[in-house]
Amino acid sequence: MPLPFPAAPDYYSADLGTVSLLTTESGGQLYVAGFGLSLGKKEERLVIRQKRKVVAHVPLFRVQEVILGSRGISLSSDIVEELCARGVRIAFLSSGGRPFALLTTPLLTATVETRRMQFAARDSEAGVEIARALVAGKLRNQEKLLLYFARSRMGEIGVKLKAAAIQIRGLRRQAVELTAGNVEEARGPLMGYEGTAGRIYWQQLAALLPPQLGFRSREHRGPSNAVNAALNYGYGILYGHVWGAVMNAGLEPFAGFLHTDRSGKPSLILDLVEEFRQPVVDRAVLSWLLKGGSLSLKEDLLDGMSREEVASRVLLRLNATEQHKGKEHQVRSIIQMQARLLASSVRGNARFRPYTFRW
Repeated sequence: MPLPFPAAPDYYSADLGTVSLLTTESGGQLYVAGFGLSLGKKEERLVIRQKRKVVAHVPLFRVQEVILGSRGISLSSDIVEELCARGVRIAFLSSGGRPFALLTTPLLTATVETRRMQFAARDSEAGVEIARALVAGKLRNQEKLLLYFARSRMGEIGVKLKAAAIQIRGLRRQAVELTAGNVEEARGPLMGYEGTAGRIYWQQLAALLPPQLGFRSREHRGPSNAVNAALNYGYGILYGHVWGAVMNAGLEPFAGFLHTDRSGKPSLILDLVEEFRQPVVDRAVLSWLLKGGSLSLKEDLLDGMSREEVASRVLLRLNATEQHKGKEHQVRSIIQMQARLLASSVRGNARFRPYTFRW
């Protein structure tokens, strides 16, 4: 089915069949999925071919991020060099939506002082303040999303949504008031508040969704149904975008404040993702399902059409505009602004405040 993305005047695509190529009006983010595709460069255009036949092309100046959403896609060294020279990230997602690679120029992260200050902040009250803010931001957005859904629902369902929002508000206040000397001391209690709020939040959303979707609880791994698979896929797209923002800000992605350190675990990415889960992914996917959207699984993964549906809605949210600091900004720009604010905070030049969306 056609996706709700307006085509740019100089953007061209042939009948792609099972291939998904999504672009915004400004051409900012390009999502490509389909086995046997290859991306290359011809003059000033990014060209996509299938069996040597050109199926799509878009001017390079319109591309700000490339997301590869399936296996079986190849890249030429020419297009990789050109995109890196322009500061364009290339994110690779598994079939389940998990980002497994991110290509970007190393010159964007050629900073040392910010990383040094980031590690030092984790052993001080400055790190505790950041961890508190991260949890408070997530809980605030969970509260807001429950109230958003409660607006259009009368009776017992609306009452329960509002009551759950009040419970989460209480947990948020406890998180804000927590005192600790470093992040190691703060992590346990903060994750406890976050876990309790999560159970309240997902319990209400599970009761809100149509029973035929089979969604009973949030499963982070090995999704038991299509709703969990859709959320995981949406979060994967968000992870890739946050990862790029963190790298651009000169921060170390594997040294977080809230999530624990572990080899191969990008804990700072997981930290910064928290405040954007609800406004970018949960609202987009759940609102669509509540309006009659459907999902299908193939071998425990979303099929091609379902991935296309989820990706389109998450990308639309990333490119939507929201009020921030008195001005209208695209959500993806706000993510970058938050990463830079975090970098400024660890350097002691600003106070980190989570972004909460106004609904």
